[in-house]
Amino acid sequence: MTTHRREKDSMGAIDVPADKLWGAQTQRSLEHFRISTEKMPVSLIQALALTKRAAAKVNLDLGLLAADKANAIISAADEVLAGKHPDEFPLAIWQTGSGTQSNMNMNEVLANRASELLGGVRGMERKVHPNDDVNKSQSSNDVFPTAMHVAAVIAIREQLIPQLNVLKSTLNEKAQAFSDIVKIGRTHLQDATPLTLGQEISGWVAMLEHNLKHIEHSLPHLSELALGGTAVGTGLNTHPEYAVRVAEELAAITGQPFVTAPNKFEALATCDALVHTHGALKGLAASLMKIANDVRWLASGPRCGIGEISIPENEPGSSIMPGKVNPTQCEAMTMLCCQVLGNDVAVNMGGASGNFELNVYRPMVIHNVLQSVRLLADGMESFNAHCASGIEPNRERISQLLNESLMLVTALNTHIGYDKAAEIAKKAHKEGLTLKASALALGYLTEAEFDAWVRPEAMVGSLK
Repeated sequence: MTTHRREKDSMGAIDVPADKLWGAQTQRSLEHFRISTEKMPVSLIQALALTKRAAAKVNLDLGLLAADKANAIISAADEVLAGKHPDEFPLAIWQTGSGTQSNMNMNEVLANRASELLGGVRGMERKVHPNDDVNKSQSSNDVFPTAMHVAAVIAIREQLIPQLNVLKSTLNEKAQAFSDIVKIGRTHLQDATPLTLGQEISGWVAMLEHNLKHIEHSLPHLSELALGGTAVGTGLNTHPEYAVRVAEELAAITGQPFVTAPNKFEALATCDALVHTHGALKGLAASLMKIANDVRWLASGPRCGIGEISIPENEPGSSIMPGKVNPTQCEAMTMLCCQVLGNDVAVNMGGASGNFELNVYRPMVIHNVLQSVRLLADGMESFNAHCASGIEPNRERISQLLNESLMLVTALNTHIGYDKAAEIAKKAHKEGLTLKASALALGYLTEAEFDAWVRPEAMVGSLK
């Protein structure tokens, strides 16, 4: 049995494994870019298949592609979208910066498979041509950025935003449930004036609400598609109606509000939409890192830390210290947030480094964007299920720390002045006294006045 077949492209002939659907350009990329292990993301492969499907349908409708070929390409693309042929897309992220080789990988696979569906063979005698038919009305320069936007929008809307809403809802429920628990506040890692545990958590909820708005605000630009710009944005070799109709077809297929980019030169020359979107993802990572850090500090202990809240004990925490349990969900969250922050640097550099009519950092940019979306979505799902949903207050510890705090003295400012209040706090701290004992010893107020004026529950503002 023959193990290889001979394929040709504009560079000449090359041997391709006989059992593979890809062709010459994919094989050249495999041989020339044996760099690391990162492969083109599956979601990007799916987006390329969606793009090819939409293009074939519009080319058919415009009378540019024969019905038998168009329908075979559509059927082949549907097979890819159904999860078939996963091993036919082996190319590395680290390839041509335009994504041309991955575009041709998809063209070759769909051409060979479509040929088989038409009763033909794969290879040079195929009935469907990868460039003339599958890539009709297209260039890698508009296909790949289109697939990038399609993949990112779908991932954000279908994976990230739902998990963000779930975590936000969980924390909001905790904020409401703990609205009556007065605790000591902390600024600069030092004791501050009181607030409720619910108020503290409500700040986390508001952070996530703003993150959601920022992400959603970035999506209209990301929903603009480059398809129809072809090589440099002029639309060379396309039908006048093609760009609008192919964007409408992608919107219909995906259920997402895709539109044709009003300026194809911007759409090809930049990654600005993805830079903007990833900036919003970076903001979410910064918020989640702060929330996770707050949670693990508040849960620190169990006997020698702050210990104001308890979080679920999910697994043993030490290979040497028996009984130790660690805030592992917080640690996983903070690590993945670090990765997202690092990804943002790469995305920014890639976005800033395009030249003239084409950005050539695209595979790296979309790799980082999709990784960030996946990390944040999975991280929030895990953090919500195994940490946030199980947060509970330790009321005795909260009360103990509240009553020991010297910063309750702030309530006396408006009654005896800042200087005398500070003197009370300093004396209490130096001599190990309670605030009340210090105040009475200094003679600045009576016991009744102290009890009336220093009331933590009256220092937390509106509880609504």
